[in-house]
Amino acid sequence: MAQHLPLNPTAHRDLRVITTRGAAYGDAMMSALTFPAEFRSVQAHYPIVFQKLPDQGFQPIALFGLKDGENLFLQGTHWDAHYVPMAVERQPFLIGRGESGPAMHIDLDSPRVSRSAGEPLFNEHGGTTPFLERMNELLGQLHEGMSSVVPFVAALDRHGLLESFVLDVAQPDGGQARLAGFYTINEEKLAALDAEALHGLHQAGHLAAIYMAIASLSQFRALVERAQRTIRHDW
Repeated sequence: MAQHLPLNPTAHRDLRVITTRGAAYGDAMMSALTFPAEFRSVQAHYPIVFQKLPDQGFQPIALFGLKDGENLFLQGTHWDAHYVPMAVERQPFLIGRGESGPAMHIDLDSPRVSRSAGEPLFNEHGGTTPFLERMNELLGQLHEGMSSVVPFVAALDRHGLLESFVLDVAQPDGGQARLAGFYTINEEKLAALDAEALHGLHQAGHLAAIYMAIASLSQFRALVERAQRTIRHDW
């Protein structure tokens, strides 16, 4: 069970964070949340789709696999992509509530937290290490980026641009595995928007992100090929 606490240089002065990738550290995940400003980096490696979450509406996610608990980019302790989404890289840190606003928290139950291995958070004098400063900066970017998701998704919904899709993947035994429950941007509806609607999306800063999300769908072919190589290896 997660144990989120505000990061404290006195109480946590000897904590370290293991940065090695691996299933043992929570990286065996099918997807991770992303946000419009990150789409340019994400689309170079992962399909960007949308998931409808209870009480939260649509959320853009980067897909790493085709089923729960599957990360096709994870090869032992190696993440086989040049870019790891911020929502993954920031672990075990998160933004929590502090007395004066958002504050950096740490999940003490994360397998990445250690007192003997990994990157130190504080130096011997109590100051923050370059690693912790980088994580704090990353959290700030993530916090700001996630705040842009609501207006972005609202614009997509307003113009009816989201549609559900189904992806069937051939299996070695002749059967098919199905990916369902996600949404993509409908290119035909986007192309049918009038100049005023397109201008509004551009002025709001949404249009570039929309095209990045659409471009990312070309990564489905590579993702399926990864899945099929894994299946053949298992067989």
